[in-house]
Amino acid sequence: MSSKKKADLKVIILGDYNVGKTSLICRYIEGKFKQQEPTIGAAFFLKQWGPYNVAVWDTAGDEKYVGLSRFYCRSAGAAILAYDITEPKTFESLWARFTPMLVDANEDCIRIVVATKSDLLQPGSREITIEEGKKLAREMNEHIDLSKAPFEPFFETSSRTGEGVKEVFDYIFQYCLPLSAEQKQRHQHEVVDLTDDSGVKRAQKSKCGC
Repeated sequence: MSSKKKADLKVIILGDYNVGKTSLICRYIEGKFKQQEPTIGAAFFLKQWGPYNVAVWDTAGDEKYVGLSRFYCRSAGAAILAYDITEPKTFESLWARFTPMLVDANEDCIRIVVATKSDLLQPGSREITIEEGKKLAREMNEHIDLSKAPFEPFFETSSRTGEGVKEVFDYIFQYCLPLSAEQKQRHQHEVVDLTDDSGVKRAQKSKCGC
């Protein structure tokens, strides 16, 4: 399948530097954990979901790439807003820094709030509650009707253990590109080639080894 074929859905992942965005994607694509180098500019991944092609764009969290990250938000149908569960400031920055970048996304773009690194939580060390995460997810999605969604678009995940990772992407794909039970069984694990050679020059190749 040509990597230049137009995607049926564009997913963008946003969040501060070092919150684990690339690790999250690579855990989903490869099913295992890898230490990742910081993303420079953006990285492109292509996932096949049944008969659909889904483009996943991993953006750099460094503030110097804000303009570029906003560019990659254009026409996004879904956005993952990731924060490090051990760093409250990364949660606070989702609304302040990253939500404004989605102004050029689709009007009905669903926004998924994702806590990363849940395996690092120690007993009594939690500073951001599950209800706070769900509340932020509700506020970020006031522009759309979530009645067809199975539950609120909030997940706590660990790329190291795999907790919640597959559920994030299945939620997005099933919400935006619903499949029948038969289609899911037949197609949902098919993965196609990565990297968009026709894309913006500063986009970097996937670091998943895919």
